[in-house]
Amino acid sequence: MGDLSTHLEDLLDDPVGALGHADPAVRRLAISALVGRMGERDIFDAVAALAGHDDSERVRAEATEAIGHCDGALTPDALSALEVIRDDESALIVEAAATAYGELTDPQPLPWLIDLASGDADSMAREAAVAALGAIGDERAVSTLIALATSGPPQVRRRSMVALSVFDGPEVEAAVRSGLEDRNPMVREAAEMVVGETLRASRP
Repeated sequence: MGDLSTHLEDLLDDPVGALGHADPAVRRLAISALVGRMGERDIFDAVAALAGHDDSERVRAEATEAIGHCDGALTPDALSALEVIRDDESALIVEAAATAYGELTDPQPLPWLIDLASGDADSMAREAAVAALGAIGDERAVSTLIALATSGPPQVRRRSMVALSVFDGPEVEAAVRSGLEDRNPMVREAAEMVVGETLRASRP
C-alpha cells in the first residue's frame, strides 16, 4: 500500500476521492478531513456507506462517529443510519454510534443509550452512552445517571457525575455530593468539578 506520507497530497487535493483509497489509514484521514462537510448530501451518503460496509473496523468507527456531525436537515437520515450501524458486533462501532448520538443531541435513541449505559457492554461504549445522555439532556435519563453515578464501574461513575451537571434537583445534587466521598479519586475529582461549577453558577 506504500508509505502513508506519499498519499497525503492526493488526500488534500481530493478528500472525497480518498474515501475509496485502498489504504484504510487514508480512508480514515479522508473522513476526518470531511467532517465539516457532513451536511452535504453526497458526502454524508459516502461516509455513511463506509460506516456500514467498510472492511476496516477503524474506518467504520471513524465514519460512524462522523455521522453525528451532519446538519439538522440530515438528522433523520443520520438517526436511521445509526439505528442499523449500532447493532454491529464490534464494541468500537457501538462506542462510535453512542458518540455520534451525543453529537446529534436528538432524544430519539434515548432508550437504546440508557440500555447501553446500564448494561454489561464494553466499558468505553458505556462511557460514550453516558456522555451522550448528558449531551442530550433529557430528564428521562436522570434516574439512570444517578444509579450509575453511585454504583457503576469507576469510569462510568466519573462520566455519570459529569453528565449529571446539566440537570437540577435535590436527587441530582445528592448523587453528585455523594461522589465527593467516592473511593475512586477520578470520581471524586469529577464530583468536585460539578459541585464547583454549580456554586459558581449560583453566585449573583
